Amino acid sequence: SSMPPNHIIRPLELTDYRKGYIECLANLTLVGDVTEQMFAESFEDMQRAGCYFVIVIEDLDAAKIVATGTLVVEQKFIRMCGRVGHIEDIVVAKGQQGKRFGFTIIKQLMELATATGCYKSILDCSPDNVPFYEKCGLENKGIQMAAYVPGVPHKL
Repeated sequence: SSMPPNHIIRPLELTDYRKGYIECLANLTLVGDVTEQMFAESFEDMQRAGCYFVIVIEDLDAAKIVATGTLVVEQKFIRMCGRVGHIEDIVVAKGQQGKRFGFTIIKQLMELATATGCYKSILDCSPDNVPFYEKCGLENKGIQMAAYVPGVPHKL
């Protein structure tokens, strides 16, 4: 009900490569030169794994992906072999902000996490984005740490 007319939220499809999915992701971080074949292979790997849920918002008039987000469900031994939902790669294309797409994506991914049996959902974000995620119902719970592999690009 919060979606503008002619926009839908749905799972990622193979055809989304040609609808600008990679260009949408590039609004978030370094993506690199991802060919359609690379996209298809990764898409199928994720489908086979069964723990990746990538959703998109498509502008049907423009046939363009304007927002996306991913839930990765991690099986644990702790918490009685519970599951944790990792929310990743939340991005709204430039010029599409202010339409509540980010909020809609987060809420849908949190519902998917609950539906797949996750006892919590977590995500990493920059300090500038903390207020947005708090409005989405998440709490600031700590500090993220990272170690990057030498020689592998990780910055824009």
